[in-house]
Amino acid sequence: MALSRRRKGAIALGAVAVVVALTAVTATNHELQEFFGIAHEPGEGLPFQPRERAEMIAGEDPAEAGEEAFEAATIAEQFSQARYAPGIVAPGAYGAAYSQLTAMPSTAGNWREITKLKYDSDDPRYRDYASNSSGGSGPVTGRMTGLAADEAGYVYAAGADGGVWRSSTGGGNWTPIADGLPSLSSGYLVLAGDGSLWYATGEANTGGTSYVGAGVYRLASPRTGTFSPADRVGGTELESTTIKKLRFFDGKVWAATNRGLYSHPVGSAAGAWKLEFTPNPDYLPGGSQAGAANAAYKNIVNDVAGDPHNGKHVIVASAWRSGDTYNGFYETADYTAGGWRKVNPTGSIPADDIGNVTFAFAGDGSKLYAINQSPRLLNKASGTVNSYLGGVYVSNNGSPAGPWSKIADSQKLANSGSALKQSVGGKGYGPGIQAWYNQFLQVDPANPMHVWLGLEEVYETTDGGSSWKTVGPYWNFYFSCWSIYDAKNGCPKTTHSDQHSVAVAGGSVYVGNDGGVFKRPVNGKTNREGHATDWVSLNDGTIDALQYYSVSVGKDPAANGVVVSGGLQDNGASVLRANDTVMGSNFGGDGGDSLADPANGCKQVQEYTNLAMRVTENCNANTGDGTLSQSTSRDIQPYTASPGDEPARFIAPFAADDHNSSVWVAGGQHIWVNTKGFAIQNGKGWNNVYDLGAGHQATSVSVSNGVAYVGWCGPCNNAGFARGIAVGKVNDPGSWHQVTLPIDGTVPNRYVSGFGVDPADAAHVFVAINGFNRRFTEGPGAGVGHVFESKDSGTTWTDVTGNLPDVPSNAVKILPNGALVLATDLATFYRAAGQTGWQRLGAGLPLTVGMDVEYSATDNTVYVATHGRGIWTFSLGQL
Repeated sequence: MALSRRRKGAIALGAVAVVVALTAVTATNHELQEFFGIAHEPGEGLPFQPRERAEMIAGEDPAEAGEEAFEAATIAEQFSQARYAPGIVAPGAYGAAYSQLTAMPSTAGNWREITKLKYDSDDPRYRDYASNSSGGSGPVTGRMTGLAADEAGYVYAAGADGGVWRSSTGGGNWTPIADGLPSLSSGYLVLAGDGSLWYATGEANTGGTSYVGAGVYRLASPRTGTFSPADRVGGTELESTTIKKLRFFDGKVWAATNRGLYSHPVGSAAGAWKLEFTPNPDYLPGGSQAGAANAAYKNIVNDVAGDPHNGKHVIVASAWRSGDTYNGFYETADYTAGGWRKVNPTGSIPADDIGNVTFAFAGDGSKLYAINQSPRLLNKASGTVNSYLGGVYVSNNGSPAGPWSKIADSQKLANSGSALKQSVGGKGYGPGIQAWYNQFLQVDPANPMHVWLGLEEVYETTDGGSSWKTVGPYWNFYFSCWSIYDAKNGCPKTTHSDQHSVAVAGGSVYVGNDGGVFKRPVNGKTNREGHATDWVSLNDGTIDALQYYSVSVGKDPAANGVVVSGGLQDNGASVLRANDTVMGSNFGGDGGDSLADPANGCKQVQEYTNLAMRVTENCNANTGDGTLSQSTSRDIQPYTASPGDEPARFIAPFAADDHNSSVWVAGGQHIWVNTKGFAIQNGKGWNNVYDLGAGHQATSVSVSNGVAYVGWCGPCNNAGFARGIAVGKVNDPGSWHQVTLPIDGTVPNRYVSGFGVDPADAAHVFVAINGFNRRFTEGPGAGVGHVFESKDSGTTWTDVTGNLPDVPSNAVKILPNGALVLATDLATFYRAAGQTGWQRLGAGLPLTVGMDVEYSATDNTVYVATHGRGIWTFSLGQL
């Protein structure tokens, strides 16, 4: 989760709830205090911690990237809170929703994917201060958590929330092959010895944008086939879990999950998965301690390895990243007889400081390598450490008991050509600051001394760890070879930051990260700094795994058509103009909410995070020198005393009045109004019109004809969860008030995620409620229903959920004819004007999370931003 090089902003730590899965409860406040090093009163959310806003000229602050560790942790809470609070979600929720979905009727018409084209993060049209253009990543897409490849040039890639793609050409010209499955959340991907492709659903990065899955699937003929629900291995045992690794040995497939270690015979898909090991069985569902607040963190298995010389000898790494008494290595001499024991490794690995671990055996079994994230470092106060990496180790006899030798730490990796070098030991953060999130480890099958390591960057050793090279630096900024002008830029292309997956086959090494898939030769070339000179981006536009938070649409001022833009997880903001064949990136870092002038789509507001907004009136097209003085965008983050002092959600909401594009409302703890439109010059141009209350932060905003609706939560986790709705007139601060909720028990006590205001009558409004209903959400007042209607500005409400599946709802829009469009975690729905029943809108939209829905009058089209499969459109002329 990378920052924009030029846009280091205020990072709000908010009321953080780190999660591991949809079946998990939120972390305790004590854990979170330890994680961030902040003293706080029990039972309360974390306070907002303003950070100094630094507007830097290009090249001035090489330590800036380290702030991403706080982003990664903070973003984890946002998705989880929306879907869990006020309680926990029981297994089976998504499975039930999928069954309901498949039985629903559909409208006529088909969806069209408009972001299925190359997305160039280095597009020279956008060399602005606020972009990352010229950093070296080139064409990118979304986070890739699984990779597999064979010797014939077939490559398979799994997007974090986008399913599986296949390439038959060594990468590129991708085809989706898992869209028929009930879950597109990806945990792991691997080719078995018989050539079958195994897909573990349920991303296990312990982040809030990681969704649980529907189990493990086996595709017998991956070169020609596609996954179907009938390909599932076993029964329901792995539903609603996350799966970190699949390993094959002794005739079985082994799954490292957040609920223990499971195995299943390789030869058959029938029969149940067997629970082989769990450190704390009482905390599993159905156990005597299943209701404990920390139950979800008590049985995490991060990796498993079978002894290449003895298939009955099994090693497990089991740990919660923040530390627990069970954390450590476990082994059994013969798993068929049981007898698991905790191993106290000898040598350099401290037995009492085991966290997130990845194993990698040499092909001949002679060596066992491991990455270890340190809970001890993670629990230290912010600012006292610059990495959470415990180290990289090798057991030269292949035994998990050791002796282990440390072959790399943050300092050694920083000195290997890292782009984070100058931050180690000083301001900022060094390699491994996100070791709980970024990890891969791969040994060259032909050479036990040749190893690839993935953290924020890609590292390589050819001598067993005695020396390392940073073959894939975080970015090229600040290296002496770099220039913002391509003709003068002598740096080779690099990978995107934040590494998650790796595969070696056909003479190539493939890496997957927050920017997609990249490859280079196994024995590739490097320059004198140790940077690879032969990386190739495989993100050619056919693999659209982009993870959008928002979409904005406006008429293109220079062509017949529209400008489509939106904020993305770790990929800035994209902009697609009417005649573009390549999509550009006009803002960097994590992109959040966005808005555009319907009459001129190049007039945009794009959020970095936490209401750190910038406004542009020309799509931020800038071919200049990248300095602040030459920027074509302005910082308009609202603030009271100094930028960053407004408590706001990581992705904080704002919107323009649908009757007047010069009136905007933004929400943090306070509600801010701008009546200057795109003429606003800075953050002081906002008016603070209403205080939602201490600890309350806006979750959604909608404005129509001068009336605004703002949803909020606080605390936003299950420790005292509260939510509400504020209503007021933008030009009358005295009119603002809180709506009393619930009314007659109608509106459930869950996250308020979106409003649809009737453009003909601002007192008529619909609200979308996230989370699951009481059947699956265990918490006081969780309630039922997902869509509610008010005709009196929120005084009374009616449940209009009707026949909708029980699935988290994210955004609702009223169309000009009175029809409704609703985006949810599984599909987008339509309710015709004057009707009460819902239909699935059109065909062809993948079953992934719809985050935002917008309507464009210019082309009479609905636009939906998905968090894993790009932006899709539906022309209403088809209905």
